[in-house]
Amino acid sequence: MALKKNDMEIEIIKPFGPSIVKLKLPDKIINEMNMYTDQVIHDSNKSIELSHGNKLVGNVHQEILLHTDFMKKIKWAEFLANACQQWVAKERGKQLKKFEIIKSWIVRQFKNEYNPVHYHSGHISGVGYLKVPKNLGSTVQKDKKYNENGKLELIDGSKKLFCKPIYTVTPEVGSFYLFPNYMMHTVYPFTDSDEERRSVSFNAKIDEEAAGIT
Repeated sequence: MALKKNDMEIEIIKPFGPSIVKLKLPDKIINEMNMYTDQVIHDSNKSIELSHGNKLVGNVHQEILLHTDFMKKIKWAEFLANACQQWVAKERGKQLKKFEIIKSWIVRQFKNEYNPVHYHSGHISGVGYLKVPKNLGSTVQKDKKYNENGKLELIDGSKKLFCKPIYTVTPEVGSFYLFPNYMMHTVYPFTDSDEERRSVSFNAKIDEEAAGIT
């Protein structure tokens, strides 16, 4: 049946599904985090003390905890709290009264490494990019339409009419994403490069009223 053109006015309502926030990491924070990571890498005692890989699901080269003193120095909690405050205000019309980092860590990923599907603790999680290889590699099938190498996929629910369950993120230095802690996500391996893919993640708690769980 041929569809007739009409001037009908419609309103699209999206009452279901969580939102995701995208913002930029300041250059100062990127530089400070990269210097911190490089110092830990070259200090065997710190590498052992701040190793976080055994508590995370990633099959990656190294995962390094951000020390509390370092986070205070770069005002990491203030940066994250400010972003979350704006998110809560726009999404729920509420004022954020509490923000507490549970943990924050650096992920060092190299060729053929990956993060399986998982979720985080707390209320809010996020990931930002500190280093990204110039080339994440090609697919085995040369004519494959999509190349997920090195990309992050955020997953919510299942496929529904007019509703995609997956949001794919191509990593770029400085890009930062916030999402609900329960949102499943995965990071695919990349190939053809010996460069490092370096990211920072966190888990945080906020007050229950702002989180909408009272």
